Amino acid sequence: MATKRPPRGGKAQRPRKKKRRMRLSLRQNKIKKTDDYTDSLGWSKSSPGRVLEDAPKPTEPETLTIQCEMCGCRLKIPKPKKQRYTVSCSYPECNHVMKFD
Repeated sequence: MATKRPPRGGKAQRPRKKKRRMRLSLRQNKIKKTDDYTDSLGWSKSSPGRVLEDAPKPTEPETLTIQCEMCGCRLKIPKPKKQRYTVSCSYPECNHVMKFD
């Protein structure tokens, strides 16, 4: 920008001072290789990284509810491991045996 001419017959103005600009950055100029600071407090660091997960829930034995074909009693039995299994009714007067294929 061009400077203004002083007015005729008046005093010449003083040149204005330049404002100093302050640097607001907090960064270091150079990274020092001799810096051997180790953080021993706070969160732990592990090289591969650790993912926090929910604790594994204890697995309860899964049960099936079956109704007897003869007397209609409801029976809770553990889930069978095989495809073919037999279930006998626990009611003392019935004692019916059911076969599942």
